[in-house]
Amino acid sequence: MANIDNSGYVNDYELHELFREASLPLPGYQVREIIEKIFVDADQNKDGKIDFEEFVSLMTDLKSKEISKTFRKAINKKEGITAIGGTSAISSQGTQHSYSEEEKVAFANWINKALKDDPDCTHLLPMDPTGNSLFTSLRDGILLCKMINLSQSDTVDERAINKTKLTPFNISENINLALNSASAIGCTVVNIGAQDLKDGKPHLVLGLLWQIIKVGLFADIEISKNEALIVLLRDGETLDDLMKQSPEELLLRWVNYHLANAGYIQINNFSKDVKDSRAYFHLLKEIAPANVSIDFTGFDEPNELKRANFMLVEADKLGCRQFVTPSDVVSGNAKLNLAFVANLFNMYPGMDKTDGRGFDFNQIEGETSEERTFRNWINSLGVSPNVNHLYSDINDALVIFHLYERTRIPVDWGRVNKHPFAALGRNMRKIENCNYAVDLGKNKGRFSLVGISGHDLNKGNRTLTLALLWQLMRRYTLNVLSDLGDGQKIDDQTIINWVNEKLVSANKSSSINSFKDPSISTSLPVLDLIEAIEPKAIKPDLVKRGDLSNSEKLDNAKYALSIARKIGVCIYALPDDLVQVKPKMVMTVFACLMGKGLNKSQQRRQ
Repeated sequence: MANIDNSGYVNDYELHELFREASLPLPGYQVREIIEKIFVDADQNKDGKIDFEEFVSLMTDLKSKEISKTFRKAINKKEGITAIGGTSAISSQGTQHSYSEEEKVAFANWINKALKDDPDCTHLLPMDPTGNSLFTSLRDGILLCKMINLSQSDTVDERAINKTKLTPFNISENINLALNSASAIGCTVVNIGAQDLKDGKPHLVLGLLWQIIKVGLFADIEISKNEALIVLLRDGETLDDLMKQSPEELLLRWVNYHLANAGYIQINNFSKDVKDSRAYFHLLKEIAPANVSIDFTGFDEPNELKRANFMLVEADKLGCRQFVTPSDVVSGNAKLNLAFVANLFNMYPGMDKTDGRGFDFNQIEGETSEERTFRNWINSLGVSPNVNHLYSDINDALVIFHLYERTRIPVDWGRVNKHPFAALGRNMRKIENCNYAVDLGKNKGRFSLVGISGHDLNKGNRTLTLALLWQLMRRYTLNVLSDLGDGQKIDDQTIINWVNEKLVSANKSSSINSFKDPSISTSLPVLDLIEAIEPKAIKPDLVKRGDLSNSEKLDNAKYALSIARKIGVCIYALPDDLVQVKPKMVMTVFACLMGKGLNKSQQRRQ
């Protein structure tokens, strides 16, 4: 509630915030005009004060009666939440979804700033953060593709985006490209369809945007990409302990590192512990470059909302007034405060890279492309909890059990030790889970797990853990093909035969004899197969042929994967997987394309 002084009446400072809560955010000049005449038009009982009922009357004049009713409901219940009626995709009954006005404003402002110079977005930007333009702006798919590339560069090949003379078909292609690319970077899009984005369904738009934005914000919050994080190591910890921390945990440590240097109390969360803004004042002072002076004038302001505004004025000196408004800070909006802090970290980490504490950073193994592919695949399936570090986050086997279920391997959950684990015997319970996971894979999954024990999964043995994950991913992919092929057993040779037959039927000269075929490094068999499945999907002038350099091969690979996603194929492989002809990932590319081809054939028959 915006009645800050608890007087039961509205004063001039509170009025702007009340309009925002009532889904009628007004620019400052309009608020000032209202203030000038408010006691003439709204003060009905002429007592020189505006109470709740008089404010609602004023709202009715400014907006429809329905919005006024929404306002009454909003401030009596939950602040900043707008309800949307509709029919769920998983239920025939009418359901009601809610979305956060604060998130809408924060994401719109973030996108406005991030893409303000992009010539392909001039028809969409700047968005009005107070209206519904955020929801309508994703309808043609262009903005979503751009956001994905901001979070993980080169995920979407710009040449694959339809940018001009957009027809409904072109727009559907763009949205397919965006959704499949989002999935490839680890976003869960299982319950989101192209029509949902065309319709601008607020709760789905905000959920997807948050996932994409978070991928970008968290991308460099790990030691292999930022050696300065070593200063966050606590006494008695090993480097491996620190590397297992999630981005959220590292950000909390980072804030507390600077607060300790400032001689200020530590925080335990990004909600109630930052509501008074004082920790933020100290953080800003610690990370600010030498040429920026952080003013503490507002530090002792008694009004929390005003104090938060003073703090954000200082953050603006660093170009970091993003994601939160004063009311978001004061209300303890954990999601938006987390985003605010992550952006601060990315802009001004304020840590000394020379403090290596005797560690040899050449020994730190960053995430390989194979590991990243598996991690993104796992997260895209919506398993819980989210996987940030492949080995440490699955060492209790709970994620593996969820993957078993998604590959149709039944799990006896009565045998599974679930979170939270008691401190006493915690690791033993994790090992028990891992032992069951290996046993399940061998006996029910018929996986080849020779020499793999539960201890290997618990300790994060790279080679053996990846062996299990690969068989899970392969089974998941082949299940899709088997369903489309009416239960027919699918193996590698079945896929290779189908690919070659499809290429021949389309009069293509390319072919493959295995998933190790050197010709795959050019991506030409993939590009030709795409065109065989979806004629005219490929623009011939963008395909490089002949004796290709590595950079030309990479260009072909990027284009091939983006066009595959554009025609509706969900592919997790990376361009380098094709250029380097990595058989496992190559197999998934051709298998997914085969799935698209079989699905299209079924649609024709129907």
